Amino acid sequence: MIIYVSGGVRSGKSRFAQERALQLSEEPVYVATAKIWDDDFAQRVQRHQQERGPEWTTYEAERDLGRLPLENRVVVIDCVTLWLTNLFMAGESDVEQTLAAFKAEIDLLCRVEATFIIISNEIGMGIHADTAIGRKFADLQGWANQYVAALADEAILMVSGLPLVLKK
Repeated sequence: MIIYVSGGVRSGKSRFAQERALQLSEEPVYVATAKIWDDDFAQRVQRHQQERGPEWTTYEAERDLGRLPLENRVVVIDCVTLWLTNLFMAGESDVEQTLAAFKAEIDLLCRVEATFIIISNEIGMGIHADTAIGRKFADLQGWANQYVAALADEAILMVSGLPLVLKK
């Protein structure tokens, strides 16, 4: 089962996903896809870590999430944007290659008997990126989001801390 949660920055995506996971399991899993690249981001990650209690099992994985021991678990994947960034950089900014790699990883996860709560960002709802690579990534993010949302059993858009159910 896939529950897809998307929204803008500070829209409440992670809080919603974590609360939902705790409703479904007393011992959920949190998969962090982030690569720490500066002090500010390290502080954001630390804030997220402090929000989770000891009942959480945490894995840090930049890619190949399907290789983690997730069978029969409730799993929060946070987030598609950082996961895509890792694949995009490994794929030397090739959109088609990155999208194919991402889809292959999602398809592999779909074979795992688990409940996945997959968090992503809606980065295309604001201003257009002012660089070519930024525009390429925004397109990639949009296509990746569409792919996950199409496979999802549920899709939720978070706006100002409120969940808007798009698909149930």
